[in-house]
Amino acid sequence: MSSSITFHSQLASSSRIPSFEFVSRASTINRSALRYQPRTATFGTLKFSSHAIRTGVPARRIGCFAALSPELKTTLDKVVTSHKVIVFMKGTKDFPQCGFSNTVVSILKAVNVPFETVNILENEMLRQGLKEYSQWPTFPQLYIDGEFFGGCDITVDAYKSGELQEILEKASLS
Repeated sequence: MSSSITFHSQLASSSRIPSFEFVSRASTINRSALRYQPRTATFGTLKFSSHAIRTGVPARRIGCFAALSPELKTTLDKVVTSHKVIVFMKGTKDFPQCGFSNTVVSILKAVNVPFETVNILENEMLRQGLKEYSQWPTFPQLYIDGEFFGGCDITVDAYKSGELQEILEKASLS
């Protein structure tokens, strides 16, 4: 005898964050909700909470992110335009957490340009929203003078050709 699970979704009226309910044979098995908790004035974080309603039923987790909300787009617009050079990356400039991020940081340090970093590993909503914002699926993402420049490969190629240094000089003059 097979058991089917139906998936229901609704917006929580107070938080506007999707909540999910799993139903099996018309009885609720598990409820999972995403809750948004502000961390700073710029970004927030999503947390999972799971509540098993029937005993003996393992809790299930689900992730669903409204990639680029209007609020996140406005925030990203402000962040990328308020810094001449900013990198959205895995880790920080002092502790990159992937080789590609480390490569971009090393290049920017080599050309001796001041830059800021944002650790996308701290915020899944930011990480997913940035992919849509830049139309670029991977990280790191380099922004120069308010414009998306590219990822690691583009940055490496532009550095080797001297193009990156020229663009950074123009950005520092503007």
